[in-house]
Amino acid sequence: MVSDLTNTNNSLTGVLSPLASVERAAYELRSGRPVFVLDDDKNAVLVLATEMATAELIDELSEIAGSEKPYVVLTHHRAETLKIRLYTPDVVRIPYPDWLSVDQIRQLADPQFDLADPMRGPFLAEREPAPVAVASSVKLAKIGRLLPSVMAVSVPSVAIGAHPQLVVVNADNIDSYDTNAAVGLKQVTSANVPLDGAENAKIVAFRPEDGGTEHLAIVIGDLETSGPVLVRLHSECFTGDVLGSLKCDCGDQLRGAIEQIGNEGSGILLYLAQEGRGIGLINKLRAYALQDQGFDTVEANQRLGFEDDERVFLSAAEMLRQLGVSSVRLLTNNPRKVDQLEEFGIKVTDRVAHAFPSNQHNERYLAIKAEKSGHLF
Repeated sequence: MVSDLTNTNNSLTGVLSPLASVERAAYELRSGRPVFVLDDDKNAVLVLATEMATAELIDELSEIAGSEKPYVVLTHHRAETLKIRLYTPDVVRIPYPDWLSVDQIRQLADPQFDLADPMRGPFLAEREPAPVAVASSVKLAKIGRLLPSVMAVSVPSVAIGAHPQLVVVNADNIDSYDTNAAVGLKQVTSANVPLDGAENAKIVAFRPEDGGTEHLAIVIGDLETSGPVLVRLHSECFTGDVLGSLKCDCGDQLRGAIEQIGNEGSGILLYLAQEGRGIGLINKLRAYALQDQGFDTVEANQRLGFEDDERVFLSAAEMLRQLGVSSVRLLTNNPRKVDQLEEFGIKVTDRVAHAFPSNQHNERYLAIKAEKSGHLF
C-alpha cells in the first residue's frame, strides 16, 4: 500500500498521521482539487468533489486515468431522490453522463434545482459493488462539509507516483476518522467565564491531537462526580445560538440548559462542533432552502444525500471521561443521545426533559423531529 503523502512541492513533505492525512485530503476537496484514495485491496481511485467540478477538472481526471471517464458517486438517499435504482450497498455509481453539461452534473449532487428542472435521466447505475475507496471518498466529502457526492475514476498505482502534487489518503483512515478524532481529544486550556444564569462557570477546550475543530465543555459549579452529573449535549448552531433564529429551538435549549444547570448548582454543558446535526453550516443553509420549497427537516437532509442526523457522540463520551464523569442525568429530548452515550460507556441514569414553547416558524420543525426522529416532547 502506498503511504499517505503530502504535497512534495511544499515544506511539509513526509508521512502524515491518520487524522492529519484525512484533514489534508478533505481540505483539498474543499479547495476544488482531486485526491487519491486507496483501500486495503490495493484499489486506487482519483476523486473530486462533485459540487466543485469544472470541465477542466473532469478532463484532468480522465487524463490521469488514461482517458477513462469518471463516475458520479451518490449516496442512497440522493439516488432515491433522482429515482435511480439501488443495486449496490453504501453508494451508487453513475457512468459519466456526457450528455449533461457540467452545471447539470453538479446539480446531480445539489438538490436546489430539483423542482425547477425535474426531468432528468434516466440514469443507469452500476450493478457491480464499488471499491471500498469509492464509498470512503463520499465520507471524505462529508468530513469536508461538502455535499456527499464525488466524481471518481479508478487509476493504476503508477499514476500516484507520476502525480506527486496530489494528496494521497487511505480509505481505512477516512472510515476511522470519527473514532480517531474522538479518542485523541486533549484538554488544551480552561478559563473561568461567568455566564448569564450560571456565574460560577468554567470553559474547558478540547482539541483533536492532530489539530481540527475544538469542542468545548462548560463546567458549571463544583462538580461531584461520585454520582450522576447533570449534563447537556449541545451541538453548535450558529443561526440559533448566535443569531436567535426562530426556525429551530437551539438557542432556547442552550440558554435554558445553562440556567437549569446553574439553578441545580452544578453540571456540564458540552458544546460540540456538529453544526446542522453534523452536516455543516453551508449544508444546513441548503437544507433550509429546501424547507422553503416545502420539504420537512428530515426530507431536506435526505435530498441533500445525508442521513437525517449525521452526528456521532463518541467525542462527548470521551470529554466526559476526561472530566471524571462516568454517569449522567441527561438533559435531552433525543433518545439517540441516550443510546450513543450508553454505547460509548457513559451510564445514563435518567433522561431529564428539555423542551421549550414553539413559535410559528418552528412548529412544523419540532413536530417532524417528534414524528420522524423520535424526539420526546
